[in-house]
Amino acid sequence: MFAAIALGFVSLGAQTLELTQPVFQQYEDGPALQPNTYYDGERVYLTCFVTGFQSDKDMKVKLEWRAEARDEKGVLLAPGGTKKVEEQLSPEDKQWRPKLQWQFEAPQTASCAGCRIVVQVRDLIAGTEAKREALFGLRSKAVESSETLAVRNVRFLRSEEDGKPLNAPSYRPGDEVWARFEMVGFRVGEKNRVHVEYGLTVYRPSGKVLYQEPKAAVGDETSFYPRKWMPGVLSLKLDSKMPPGEYPIVLEVRDLTGQQKHEERFTFRIE
Repeated sequence: MFAAIALGFVSLGAQTLELTQPVFQQYEDGPALQPNTYYDGERVYLTCFVTGFQSDKDMKVKLEWRAEARDEKGVLLAPGGTKKVEEQLSPEDKQWRPKLQWQFEAPQTASCAGCRIVVQVRDLIAGTEAKREALFGLRSKAVESSETLAVRNVRFLRSEEDGKPLNAPSYRPGDEVWARFEMVGFRVGEKNRVHVEYGLTVYRPSGKVLYQEPKAAVGDETSFYPRKWMPGVLSLKLDSKMPPGEYPIVLEVRDLTGQQKHEERFTFRIE
């Protein structure tokens, strides 16, 4: 009875089930990524191999693995991945090793130097388990956080596609004014829902209202990983006969989930 059981599976390679050191990659089957750092929105690729697994009397291998990624606080970055590996081997497959590959999209606004992926594998033939951890980093735009609703990094641009802020927000009559900013400090609801909106009022140099849009844009979205900040953008087409001077803008941001409001005032100039 015991002899039959002992012969029921065959050891392939090492006696102890193990996972090799995971390798991070820029793309699937690509070279190792050094350092292991990604930007938010990029896909994270990871590969590792299994050693020390066993096969049954028919030379079949049955494994089950799971991988998950968490930030420094232990919050899941993306849904975990699971997969079963079942292979029929031959005597010539002594050097064969199961390759485990997993990928996920790094969530927007996620940033941490010590993100962690945990890979676990179970040998369904031998009933053994192994686990391996790997550290990696995520980078995102640096946006200062806030305990309450706030606006950060207001910057004027020459055009919608312009990535370089103007040193001085100065325009000519007939130009189009573009500005970008980030909203922070909003409350996150069920399923990580963020619901913010903003409006703006533009004043003439005399103090009279030039333009007003109470609801210029609305951001209402859910995500697997909670957002740290939301982007905002505004544009204004200047009349070709507008006189020179300082034109204040009052931006009102509303957090509809947290019932918060915030006003931010900034100015551009027409020369």
